[in-house]
Amino acid sequence: MSAWFSYTVFTVVVVLASTALFFFTLTRGALLMRGAMGRLSHDASHVYPIYSNMRLIRLVDWQPIISAILLFQYSRLVSIITHGLHAADLQDKQVLITSCAFGNVIPRVVEASVKSGARKVLIADIIQNELDHAQTKLGDYAGKIVYSQDNAIAMQQSDGSVHANVMFFLLHELPHHLKIEALNEAMRVLAPGGKLYLGEFHRPSPWLLRALSWTYFKVFEPYGLALWNTHDPVLQLQAMPGVTCERHTAFFGNFQVIVATKAA
Repeated sequence: MSAWFSYTVFTVVVVLASTALFFFTLTRGALLMRGAMGRLSHDASHVYPIYSNMRLIRLVDWQPIISAILLFQYSRLVSIITHGLHAADLQDKQVLITSCAFGNVIPRVVEASVKSGARKVLIADIIQNELDHAQTKLGDYAGKIVYSQDNAIAMQQSDGSVHANVMFFLLHELPHHLKIEALNEAMRVLAPGGKLYLGEFHRPSPWLLRALSWTYFKVFEPYGLALWNTHDPVLQLQAMPGVTCERHTAFFGNFQVIVATKAA
């Protein structure tokens, strides 16, 4: 029994360490390497390889993995967004998804938007491979979707052109100055009365979970901790004229969905 237990513990440690090394190499490790090579100047330099290389996208974008990364709160967070879309009057209007995300959030958002009467759902991402991958999930709604290779900090859409905008776990990956620009663009393209649905990490209440989250961000997501204080999205959004916010938190405050409404 002792040998079996030791072997099990050893196997678990090896698997966890290998997984951590894999994700570090393809997230913060990649940023450090790009910085050392002087390759952080182009628009997509902050995008991790895990979100740009098609083989890696297909490898990682598996619902159980994505749900585990978000501590099995993924479905709950998406449901807050889709509930808002179902309740909205989107008849003959446009919905924007700013940046693709792994898991089933895009199909669920598209379905909720179409059922609420949306004429078109625009999916925008700076990485073409992300758009190509998203397209494989949306065959049932092909006639309602437009794909656009676009930058979240400088969108091609005109002012007030969409009535709902969904941004799911993008901000924590952006350098701090780009966070503000992305939120400004997200609200610029919203029509009066439109809503931004923003899913993100949040500062948890229990000290142990807070310490674990702090460690996770320090190791894997160096731009994420600012969401706890200096770049709290609610503070940034409410500083904009005519914008009001509701914050919904989950799992002891570790995650949040912010619904920001632009004044009618």
